[in-house]
Amino acid sequence: MAIIAILMVLIAPAFTSIKTGNDVTTAANTIKGVLDTARTYANANNTYVWVGFFEENVASTTAGTAGVGRLVMSIVASQDGTNVGTTNPIDPTKLIQVGKLTKIDNVHLATFTDGSGTGSTFDTRPPVTFNGMQYSVANMANSTTPFQYPVGNPAPAAQYTFVKAVQFGSNGVAQIDNNTVSAQTVAEIGVEPTHGNAVPTSIPANLVAIQFTGMSGNVKIYRR
Repeated sequence: MAIIAILMVLIAPAFTSIKTGNDVTTAANTIKGVLDTARTYANANNTYVWVGFFEENVASTTAGTAGVGRLVMSIVASQDGTNVGTTNPIDPTKLIQVGKLTKIDNVHLATFTDGSGTGSTFDTRPPVTFNGMQYSVANMANSTTPFQYPVGNPAPAAQYTFVKAVQFGSNGVAQIDNNTVSAQTVAEIGVEPTHGNAVPTSIPANLVAIQFTGMSGNVKIYRR
């Protein structure tokens, strides 16, 4: 029995795969769980943590093929507690992996307009546009300090490069990670359902906005 248990661990995939269909609620709860895990790890270990978002072609059999239909997420943390996000990419030998990759099928990162009552808006969703800039992961510029998967020492060959990311500091501050954005009052990850590897031609019925506050990193889900 012990040998079987060891073999099961060895052959277990290095990622968690979720097939959501049109159930974006599952996707939203999964994304919220990943963000909450990152925030908790940052606070508990007094370190910097990054959550990466990569959109993969769900029809491709090659990992890391950019496209539509699958959202891949990874959590990494600074090994020494300092902000090592200073190079392009972040030195993988200075990072540790937190948990497995998370893959969600049949979803697409989207940007939703602020307001209420029409289009892709939400009745009770706080606005994420400040000073003319919309703080959405899908909408923001790519990070100039992306990180790769896997990480480790020696540096392994990269399967994914996460140019979209959210950074959590040890002081609880959360922010979209790119070269122009500091802490935001509130920012979000917008999600819409897809069928295969094509972006919806019109606004789907089921939309979800996962918002996080800048100062505390608290995460909340909004449904339309």
